[in-house]
Amino acid sequence: MEQYIGTKMIQAEPAYRADGKIYPVSGPYPRSMNLESGYRVRYADGYESWSPKEVFEEAYLPLARNPNLKTDAPSISQQMVDDFIASHDTMTLGGKCTVVRAVLRNGFAIVESSECVSAENYDEKMGEEICMEHIKNKVWMLLGFLLQTAVGGIR
Repeated sequence: MEQYIGTKMIQAEPAYRADGKIYPVSGPYPRSMNLESGYRVRYADGYESWSPKEVFEEAYLPLARNPNLKTDAPSISQQMVDDFIASHDTMTLGGKCTVVRAVLRNGFAIVESSECVSAENYDEKMGEEICMEHIKNKVWMLLGFLLQTAVGGIR
């Protein structure tokens, strides 16, 4: 099972459910039955349950481990950060200020700006890159907070 984070860390794997019984996607499962797509979920205390696909994917984020670390402990990866940014818009204000608004997968927005001293040196693409680096650093922090809550709870 893979690990996911929400407000707690769980293990889960894609599965089918038919007549109240859970079957792994890899099978075997009765092909003649009406199969419901979802996830088999295992909580830290060992309890297992079923979650419909749409409900599960709205509540949990797959935990992609950071391959650059020396441990298999839960961590945030660059891929998770990049994938959590759903979209962004860039604009120039005053001829030398770049403003970027990034919308995250959960609808939360982060706004950053960068400005050069001289309008002659202004480059919107460079300003956007600087802003996106700042935004990604904030997403690292926010996902780290989410993961720490999932691992340690709220004490």
